[in-house]
Amino acid sequence: MNFQCKRGHMCKADQQGKPHCVCQDPMTCPPTRLLDQVCGTDNQTYASSCHLFATKCRLEGTKKGHQLQLDYFGACKSIPTCTDFEVTQFPLRMRDWLKNILMQLYEPNPEHAGYLNEKQRNKVKKIYLDEKRLLAGDHSIDLLLRDFKKNYHMYVYPVHWQFSELDQHPMDRVLTHSELAPLRASLVPMEHCITRFFDECDPNKDKHITLKEWGHCFGIKEEDIDENLLF
Repeated sequence: MNFQCKRGHMCKADQQGKPHCVCQDPMTCPPTRLLDQVCGTDNQTYASSCHLFATKCRLEGTKKGHQLQLDYFGACKSIPTCTDFEVTQFPLRMRDWLKNILMQLYEPNPEHAGYLNEKQRNKVKKIYLDEKRLLAGDHSIDLLLRDFKKNYHMYVYPVHWQFSELDQHPMDRVLTHSELAPLRASLVPMEHCITRFFDECDPNKDKHITLKEWGHCFGIKEEDIDENLLF
């Protein structure tokens, strides 16, 4: 009961009753729907993440197995290259998206009840009640840039909130590839610059993004990057 196996593996007992991990047979994965499809970093479409990680397990010890990861949710498709111009625009859209997620979580909704704790709700309330807030929508880059400059204070907490949401395994004030993966995998089909953006958030290439590096990526001033906002 207390023996853990990583994704793509199953727990089995040997003849002495001791547990060990073996590769899961993709045939034993739960029934799938079209919406369960995922794209692997090998540019192959898998019926589900279960099928992908079961395949990865079977390839353990090989270069292909080491490189195979979940790339994004949905069937594989052609993802355009992110240009220099596009990657500079990306933080504008991402900041606006994070702010509006918090607005939705703050508004009364049985599905969202209890998602934000009291401290988080107090921070979001200040943004929510501000009459100058930019409502969710398909805004132009120029408008997003003007709003960020004019209402900069509204964007500081959402950037900290997303860092805190991702920093879970372990909660150590740095983001690893595996912690970024769920957000990245959900956004790649819509935001093709997110992979390059995350890469550039790690300027020293140590495969860890600190809170300071994360804040700088989103244009947050150094004096406003504060670990006390990670509650």
